[in-house]
Amino acid sequence: MGEGARDPGATVVVSHRLGEDKHAAYERWLQELEPICRAMPGFLAWQVVRPSPGSADTYTVVIRFDTREHLRQWMESPQRIARVEQLQPLFGEQDHSVISSGLDFWFPRRAQTPVPVRWKQFLVTWSAIFPLALFTPMIVVPALGRVGLHPDHPLTVLLVTGIVVFLMVYVVMPRYTRLIRHWLFR
Repeated sequence: MGEGARDPGATVVVSHRLGEDKHAAYERWLQELEPICRAMPGFLAWQVVRPSPGSADTYTVVIRFDTREHLRQWMESPQRIARVEQLQPLFGEQDHSVISSGLDFWFPRRAQTPVPVRWKQFLVTWSAIFPLALFTPMIVVPALGRVGLHPDHPLTVLLVTGIVVFLMVYVVMPRYTRLIRHWLFR
């Protein structure tokens, strides 16, 4: 990175497809690994997406660090490598990980496709957030007013921003990036 450039942070998304009846052992492994990860320099967040009962056997672990360098240190740490080796017998297939920076996780891509340039990420994110930030309060604030919450009440702001983020992550961005993928990844 050039002088004065800001590191946007880094996220690793790791998917583990487990063999049959390996969930309890995997959960114990996660409980061992999480505090080690949290103690690493630059750690920001740890989230585990567990498989739905009766569906796939794939766990997804999302880990965020403040810089790519701190994430690299975690990924190459002897503690992590040793514990991943312990985990191998639990896998139904090899683990899969994808590392991204900043908001790259909103821009899903194929393995060999480059990350969209930042100015395109900015335009896409801004154009998706603007209508949500404009119209969500128009719907939510009057409804909350009926139950006695003022528009400036912290709970109102919390609910409005929560709805906007939920819609961005689960509804808008997956469809939007698919719709404009030819321009976005060109």
